Amino acid sequence: MGHKIAVYGASGLTGTFVAAELAKRGHTPLPFGRAQATANNPTALDHALTGAEAVINTAGPFAITALPLLAAAERAGIPYIDVAAEIEANADTFTRGASIPAVPAMAFFGGLSDLLVTAAMADWPTANEAHIAYGLSGWQPSPGTLTAGQVSRDRREGRRVRFRNGSLNYHNDTPPTLTWDFPTHTREVIADFSMADIVTVPSHLQIPSVTNYMSREAADGLAAAASRQEPETFEIDVRVRRAGEERRMTASGKDIYAVSAPLAVEAAERLLSGRFATTGVASAGAMFDAADFLTALAPVIQTKHCS
Repeated sequence: MGHKIAVYGASGLTGTFVAAELAKRGHTPLPFGRAQATANNPTALDHALTGAEAVINTAGPFAITALPLLAAAERAGIPYIDVAAEIEANADTFTRGASIPAVPAMAFFGGLSDLLVTAAMADWPTANEAHIAYGLSGWQPSPGTLTAGQVSRDRREGRRVRFRNGSLNYHNDTPPTLTWDFPTHTREVIADFSMADIVTVPSHLQIPSVTNYMSREAADGLAAAASRQEPETFEIDVRVRRAGEERRMTASGKDIYAVSAPLAVEAAERLLSGRFATTGVASAGAMFDAADFLTALAPVIQTKHCS
């Protein structure tokens, strides 16, 4: 039986994919956006969520929309999901907490890698470090991505951020460039190209150092704000290390915006069917059975353990 699920920002790129995925799975999307309810209007938000069984927030900048939508979901007593890639916005959501099941960063950046790291950890209670490398063939950022990115840069006053020694650290260092052996081929990557992973992963896993790497092709595309044409292909290579041991998982697919839709919708289905671990704010790997969740994403996202 299908559910009625509100989609905030349904006219945007990711929101369009999410609404289509909901309909494909037999659910009824309830689309709304700023024209119906701005984030600073609680009454309008409450009205927009009337009759909804869950809400998926796809409208950035999430520094503006996440906490108000989360509060509205609490008032409605329904689960909350967003696709935020903004580091500070995600940190705000974890700091605030919630009285309902809430999953921030349930998207390509933040959610998918968190599931991969969690599955790779398996029975390890702790690890020394996690390395998450994004091998994108390019990056054609949506207008929303560019706006959200600028909001994040403004909040950190242009500084870079990384997760070391158990906390977020802001700095002005120039990130190093190196090579990374992805499953298909070696790519040039930029190290310390931090994404939402540095919030989601350490929110529940005992890993004091989490490092991101981004392929040069993707970083150049983002900087150039390339117009959207042929969707990019991607490889994510996750390596978790402790005491000389390494565990590795990889994922591959196409179109980083499109694959955020099955991630968010699968999360909504699991929250509404009781297949989740906790009430409150939790990342994908903490809220769900990571290995089972990844299996459910096939064939859209192909994952595998590597030796």
